[in-house]
Parts: sequence; C-alpha cells; structure tokens
Amino acid sequence: MTLVFVGTYTHSTSKGIYAYNMDPTTGALEPTGETAEMKSPSFLTFDPAQKNLYAVSEVQEFEGSPGGSVSAFSIESGTGKMTTINTRPTIGTIPCHLKVDSTSTRLVLANYGSGSVVVYPIRDDGGIGEMSEFVQHEGSSINPERQQGPHAHSVTIGPENRFVYAADLGIDKLFTYQLDITSGKLTPAASPFARMADGAGPRHFDIHPGGKRAYAINELNSTITALTLDPDTGALDPVQTLSTIPEGFSGVTHCADVHVAPSGKFVYGSNRGHDSIAIFAIDQATGELSLVGYEPTLGRTPRNFAIDPTGIILLAANQDSDSIVTFHIDQDTGELHPTGDVAEVPMPVCVKLAPLA
Repeated sequence: MTLVFVGTYTHSTSKGIYAYNMDPTTGALEPTGETAEMKSPSFLTFDPAQKNLYAVSEVQEFEGSPGGSVSAFSIESGTGKMTTINTRPTIGTIPCHLKVDSTSTRLVLANYGSGSVVVYPIRDDGGIGEMSEFVQHEGSSINPERQQGPHAHSVTIGPENRFVYAADLGIDKLFTYQLDITSGKLTPAASPFARMADGAGPRHFDIHPGGKRAYAINELNSTITALTLDPDTGALDPVQTLSTIPEGFSGVTHCADVHVAPSGKFVYGSNRGHDSIAIFAIDQATGELSLVGYEPTLGRTPRNFAIDPTGIILLAANQDSDSIVTFHIDQDTGELHPTGDVAEVPMPVCVKLAPLA
C-alpha cells in the first residue's frame, strides 16, 4: 500500500491533514482514520526517507505576530499517524510551499503574502531549527489586483542541491539561487532570474528527470512555459509558452499545479475554473511541448495533484467539491482516464504520496 497525505483549507469542516491508504494498482483511497489538526495546511512535503512530514499553515498571524507557521511531524510507518515535533514562524505572511533537500538537512519555504523565501536547518530528530536564511523579493508587475508586490509561490530544489528555484507570481520572475547546504545560505546565481511574460504570474515549477529542462505553470494568464536549464550554472531560459485552456474558452480560470511524469514523456497542469488537467507531450530532443488534450477533473477548482512514482496513477484534488478523483495514466499517449474512484475530503488542496517500503 501507499500512504497518501492530504493538506486542506480549514475554512469549513476540515480539521487539518488527513491520511489515506492508496491501492497502488487501482489508485483507490481509503481513510486511515489519522488526522493532524492545524490551521489550513495548504502544502506538504516529506524528507527523502519519508519519515517526517512538513506542512505550512497558510495564515497571516502566528502567536500574535504577523506571519504564518511551518510544522514538522513524525510519521508512523504503516498507519500514517502524525505526531507533532515542533512548529516555527515563517517570518512572512501566507506561507504556501516548501521543500526538503535530498540530504534532509535544509527546509526551504515560500511566503506568498509578503513575497519572501526562507531556509531552515532540519534537526536530527526531524524538527525544524532556527531560520538560517531570509530573502525578500522586491518589485511589482502589471496586474493591479494580484501583482502590486512580490508573491513567492513555490520553491524547487534542483539536482544535487546546488540551486533553489523560486517562482514569484507578483513580479513575473523565476529566481535561481545557489544553495550552500552547509550554512543554509542563498546567493543569487550568475543568471539570477528568468523573466516571464508581463502578467503571467508564474506559480509552480517542475524539473524534467533529465535535469536540463523545466516547466513553469503561469496562474494569471493560464499558460505553461518550457525552459532550458543549465545544470552547471542553474540558468533558466524560456523557449516556448502555450495556453493550458482550449481556444475560445471565456470563463474565469487560473492555473495551479504542474508535474512532469516520471517517464519524462509528458507534463500535466491544472486549471481552476476550466476545472481540468491540461496534458502535453514532451519532445525528447528539444523539450518543447505539444498539446495532447484536456481531461475534466470531475470536480471544482482542482488545485494540487499528484502522480505516483510509477507514473500510472494521478490523484486530482478538487478543492471546492471536497473530492479527490483518481485517474489512470495511459503510458503511451499520456491521456488520463477516470477510474471511478472518488474520495470525499473537505477542501483538499495538496496531495502527497509516501510509498511504503
């Protein structure tokens, strides 16, 4: 079996993080009965050994001071029971994304509200240490409602922990930082950022398994951008941008998440409003994309989604219909096919898989 952890918004009936067992063949979810109570754990991540779980609390105030929080949990193998280790302030408002490096020594986090990136050491017990780095983004862009200031929306740690990539929706930039894993410090890379189209609003970012290509999903103009990635310098260079919604669609929609399939053959992006997963095939020689199609998520406002390590199953979290829908991935075409399995989860916004050894 595979353990699945779901982060939620707690604006309605949700209590926090929920654990499920997933049948690795069918993708069907069954609740374990384990819950970790906390306010709006909107994004989760594991350490590489998947013994500890880390979650942001997407709030604007923590312990009486402006800013959110981040918590560490130990995970009981087999049951999914989560036990709190400790909680730290994020020194910024509305934390929304986080990642652990491959050595389990550093945790990197993005504060959306105030537009900053924070680094923490990870203690031997899996707990979060005192902040080792804080980087404040500056600037604005053309959208008067969403881009009056910086809004760091995701952090991605590159191969061998050399670089950290931070997508900032508020200023239309993908930043590249060199990571000193020993000190936990960030310094701008020689090519410090890739500029996206004005008003694009880059949100999430994923690196191709080959390490030389990357893909950014742009929330505000509903596009996906293919980039080259120099593994030596960390430099990003946009080479292609495509729409994630069908021509002629006139409703309100915003992109959310993006993932490259483990095979490296396809990339997927979620549309909130169009309520679909956009599917693209990757040209293995150039890294450029071609549209495969759009698959309805059978629910409203698909935010985060997850692909299992075998690349067979995709789980789509429909925030506003309180459901996680299971899809089978066609390995030849990349197309998605609903299995008929639907799990009821209150306001799911993040899905993370932890296959049992």
